[in-house]
Amino acid sequence: METLPMAFNPAQKRYNKRVIGLSLLYAALLLPAVWLFKHHMVTGPLAWVVAILPALPIVAIFAAIGGYIVEETDEYQRMLLIRQTLYASGFMLAIITVWGFLESFDMVGHIPAYWASVLWFAGLGLGRCVNRVTEGNWS
Repeated sequence: METLPMAFNPAQKRYNKRVIGLSLLYAALLLPAVWLFKHHMVTGPLAWVVAILPALPIVAIFAAIGGYIVEETDEYQRMLLIRQTLYASGFMLAIITVWGFLESFDMVGHIPAYWASVLWFAGLGLGRCVNRVTEGNWS
């Protein structure tokens, strides 16, 4: 028997709008920043501003996730999201900790710190998979 996907509740709709908007803003800030630096068109304090701007929507996405946790009135959905974020945090912290020690002993090369957020988002996906497997929710 096939089940229909559940409709988004108001908190999920707000969260989705925020994340989509912030993701578009991230792309809109990252692409010109990369271009400006690639062509050596920014220096000094302006370079700092241009370099930081693409990070701000990512930071705002973290805040949006926290806001969604607070706004979600369905306790079951809130528990799933909290579990998902715990998997994301554990996954990211484990990898960057191991990598940091390997880097300290000159066994691996340096990677930029922003990869921590990339790993965290990958861990969020892993947490969602764990939720689906453990809860039997494949819709």
